[in-house]
Amino acid sequence: MLSLEKFLHKDTIQGRKKFMNNKKYRVKAYVDGSNLYFGMMDAGFRNCKWLNVDKLIRSFLRANQELVEIKYFTSRITHNPPKQKRQTTYLEALESTGVNLIYGSYQAKFTDCRKCGNSWVIPNEKMTDVNLATHLLMDAFQDQYDIAIVVSGDSDFVPCIQSVNENFLDKSVVVFFPPLRRNESVVAVARAFQMIGRKKLVENQFPLHVRKSDGFVLERPDEWA
Repeated sequence: MLSLEKFLHKDTIQGRKKFMNNKKYRVKAYVDGSNLYFGMMDAGFRNCKWLNVDKLIRSFLRANQELVEIKYFTSRITHNPPKQKRQTTYLEALESTGVNLIYGSYQAKFTDCRKCGNSWVIPNEKMTDVNLATHLLMDAFQDQYDIAIVVSGDSDFVPCIQSVNENFLDKSVVVFFPPLRRNESVVAVARAFQMIGRKKLVENQFPLHVRKSDGFVLERPDEWA
């Protein structure tokens, strides 16, 4: 298994003819928003929530690679207005950079306490994994990328990543692991992998204010400072 640096070096050598013909490798990124978010939170990187995903992905690319699309898979928060507002602000900031948002949903899961008899609802995210895997496969079938970047450490993506790498020999799926989300089963099937460290996250934050195409200005939530 190659580190991303070695993979890109090998990829650059093999692609010299393509590069000299002014053709570039098409790169698509598939971001598991929940896995990325909770990886950052578990690592204690709470001041990195205002992350410019487009800028982050571009910071890893070589001159002979062209980012054609980022698909960001997430679900809308419900039953918590303050969190809903912060999430909406962030998602609109992502959209302002051209990121394509693809939504799953939260399903209420009821949990009971055997000791006290109380029950409460835990939101359980649904469809995000299925959506990401489906888009990764369908985009390969439709020849929409040469290199796919999956930002996640979720082992649920192992069959999909393996399928693309084994059945589309002209394509490569590489994985960017969020903090504390490295998964050896994913490493085993990825063409290459890269850990996303705190330095990269800090360097690729949005500015305090983000202006949308309609002129509306988004501001980083105070809680994310």
